[in-house]
Parts: sequence; C-alpha cells; structure tokens
Amino acid sequence: MSKGQRTNEQSVRSRVAAAQAEQQRKEQRRRTLAIGGVTLALLAVAGIIIGALVSRSTPAPSHRPSTAGALPADVRANLRVPANVLAAVGIGSSSTQALKNVTGPALTSTNLPEMLYIGAEWCPYCAAERWAMAVALERFGTFSPLHGVYSSSADVYPNTATLTFYGSTYTSKYLVFTPVENQDVNHNLLQAPTAAQQALWTKYEPPGDGYPFVDIGNRFVTTVTYNPQVLQGLTWSQIAADLHNPSSPVAQGADGSANLLTAAICKITGNTPASVCHATPIPTLERQI
Repeated sequence: MSKGQRTNEQSVRSRVAAAQAEQQRKEQRRRTLAIGGVTLALLAVAGIIIGALVSRSTPAPSHRPSTAGALPADVRANLRVPANVLAAVGIGSSSTQALKNVTGPALTSTNLPEMLYIGAEWCPYCAAERWAMAVALERFGTFSPLHGVYSSSADVYPNTATLTFYGSTYTSKYLVFTPVENQDVNHNLLQAPTAAQQALWTKYEPPGDGYPFVDIGNRFVTTVTYNPQVLQGLTWSQIAADLHNPSSPVAQGADGSANLLTAAICKITGNTPASVCHATPIPTLERQI
C-alpha cells in the first residue's frame, strides 16, 4: 500500500472515529436530557404532594384580606338598631365635643344636604367610625351592598372587624352620603378625593390626623367619636348583635356616636324625617351641638 493510500485510509478512519464519537456524545446528551426530564417531573409531583401535606398541617396566616365579601345577613339586618335601644343608650361613651361646628358654604349634592366621609380600609379609627355612621345613616336611607373588611394587622387595634363603604350605594330622600375610601388595607390607593373634597379635608382636618374625616353638610366636622378598643377581638356578628344591647361597650360607643351623628344630620335635613329627628335623644343632642 502506497504512502498516499495509507494516508487516505487514515483520514477516512479518523473521520469515521470522529463521527462515531459525535454520535456517542449526542446519545449521551439525549439520555441526560431524558433522565433530567423524568427527575424534574418526579420533583414536581413530590412538590405537589408536600405542598398538600403542608397546607393541611399549617394554620392559615394571620393577615386577613382587605375585602372579605358581603356582610352576613344577620350583620346587615342588625345595622338597623331599634329606636328604643338608641334611646336607652343616649350619647353613651361619646361626647358632643367630638363634633366641631364650622361655617362656610353649605355642602350639598343634587339639591340635598351632603355628608362626606374620607377614610381608609386599613385605619382602625375608621373601622370604628363606620359602624356608627352605618347605624345613623340606616335611619335616613338604605345601603346596597355593604362588604366586610378588617383594619390593618400592623396598626393599633389590629384586625378590627368592620365594613367598607367602597363599592356601596346609599339611597335616601333626605341627604346624599358620599364615601371616599382613600386607601385599601395595604395602603394602596383605592379612591382619590376630588379637588373640592380634598380642599375640605385639608381645611378642617388637623395636620397629621389623617383619617377618618367626616363633614356633615359643612356645618359639622368630626374625626373620631369613640374608642375602637370596644370592638377588639369581636366578629362582625358579635359587634352587630351588641349594637342591640344598650349596656354593651359596643352599643355605648357605636350607638352613642350614631345618635350624635343623627342629631347633626337632622340639623342639615331640617329635622326630617320627624320619626327620626323627634325621637329620644335626638332633640336633646341637637340643642347641645
């Protein structure tokens, strides 16, 4: 065999060996990928099984969602507190000093006096005030719908059970109620006040006080009318039921404040309806504010 033939044969053998080596490398990669795919699938299945077991044994986190759905039917019904219960409570643990008299152009909407509320879902003081406002406003009209929320878990009076006015509609022949839930439970923007609403808020709310802000016809303003402590540890249903027990701390706080707010509302509605504005203790409170 000539030198040229030997060289050519060696070249062919080299190419064949290289092709075989490349084929072996491809086969090895294919096997590795296949094994890896099976491994990943097994890990995924294991993860699902472990996750299911953990979810069964791990308690739910303490942080509650901002919106927990429509208020239970019993809570919704109990927001209409009987007149005799409200009369028995009187002003309760609230005070006429919680209302501040203001002067300026009347706050109206669609030819009716207007009550403006600016609050936040995370705010514990708003959580308390909403119960009082709901009880008072249910005497003049109807909400539809109302949802249950909890105040922030990272603030004073954490996780206070309350309701939110966000997404609700209030219907009344006597006044317009305009709620602005400015922030959700995570301090994210929920509803922005208009320029006019912001101007009233800035004018009457002391710097740093924040929420809540309530303007009743631009004749009375208020922030906090009773101590949220009375609501601590109670569920929506327990709070709503306590509204009907005049001696309970909840009724003394929320119902007493509701009477105070009712007296202020009667002042801007011309004491209508008479069935509300002439009922005990509203006439007495009207003379005091």
